Amino acid sequence: MSKTLTDYSPAVQEEVARVRAVVSDLHAELPRWDLVVWTAGNVSQRVPNTEVPDGSADLFVIKPSGVSYDDLTPADMVVCDLDGNLVDGTRAPSSDTAAHAYVYSHMREVGGVVHTHSTYATAWAARGEEVPCVLTMMADEFGGPVPVGPFAIIGDDSIGRGIVETLSGHRSPAVLMRNHGPFTIGKDARAAVKAAVMVEEVARTVHVSRQLGEPVPIEQQHIDALYDRYQNVYGQQAATTTEGQA
Repeated sequence: MSKTLTDYSPAVQEEVARVRAVVSDLHAELPRWDLVVWTAGNVSQRVPNTEVPDGSADLFVIKPSGVSYDDLTPADMVVCDLDGNLVDGTRAPSSDTAAHAYVYSHMREVGGVVHTHSTYATAWAARGEEVPCVLTMMADEFGGPVPVGPFAIIGDDSIGRGIVETLSGHRSPAVLMRNHGPFTIGKDARAAVKAAVMVEEVARTVHVSRQLGEPVPIEQQHIDALYDRYQNVYGQQAATTTEGQA
């Protein structure tokens, strides 16, 4: 029998409340970046639990099904276990819940999942074609092309299986599920939202480039160097000091 939220410790319940607010706020980013229409798309985030060795409560928070983005609040967010069962909430979970649950169950490093139907990324998915790595931005963010996942029917864990099979061992945080659209993953929901924004941007740019001619591919050695720099050097690094230096 599935647990309810009251079966979890007060610390986990506090984390659920925090994650509900985070996930609710991040849903506003999807229409802001023109990644969704109407009620399509969803964001989820794993609930941490510092009381156990793997740091996970084996719960995640996700958007309820069919609710307008303008109406979403933290209280509307639903909590599910990693089998996709409802643990807490007054609404039915997103129709993509089984896919999110499968990803969390099989990719323990993933803390956030996002699904959109953003126009250009979905257009590539409709063609069943990966987005080639022809931009330094792509090398930075995706470490290569954006791969295509298999066709899968919504409603069970088939989509989740396709995501895991495609992205396991792959540097890309995004997959274009064939005839469906992009799914992205990250260390948390914010990182997955960023990947959703970036995959739409590169899909659009490469599409425009192909209207002008054949894009020039980037050599693998340069892709590797760009990816390593962006992932390990770019941005604000923690300040370090040694004796006699400031």
